Amino acid sequence: MYSDKVMEHFNNPRNVGEIENPDAVGEVGNPVCGDIMKLFLKIEDNIITDIKFKTFGCGAAVATSSMVTELAQGKDLESALEITNETVAEALDGLPSQKMHCSNLAAEALQEAIEDYRSAGDDTEESENQKGQETKKTVEAK
Repeated sequence: MYSDKVMEHFNNPRNVGEIENPDAVGEVGNPVCGDIMKLFLKIEDNIITDIKFKTFGCGAAVATSSMVTELAQGKDLESALEITNETVAEALDGLPSQKMHCSNLAAEALQEAIEDYRSAGDDTEESENQKGQETKKTVEAK
């Protein structure tokens, strides 16, 4: 059985959608259950100023995606990296044991996005503009 917080985040998820020209994107999936999470970040002065998600999965996957966005919003990157699957599950007042993998995906997607941002840190402005155009083409193609 799901907690009231899980149901609240499933029925009224926060920060759903995509960020146009994000500074970072993290995408993870679980081949066993088929859940896929994609997080988009805007970062200014090492602070997550905006975060959105798109998730294909069960109610717990949607709830954990929503919660991880609330936990990470406004945090500096080092603090955001400290968000673990346990942090996400605890913030939702727990998850059934068979759904704990969802909280793993949410935390992993956040870590992937931060890694994406850091790996792009040495890119030139030209390649950043190209990245934004590629993202736009992907969105338009859908």
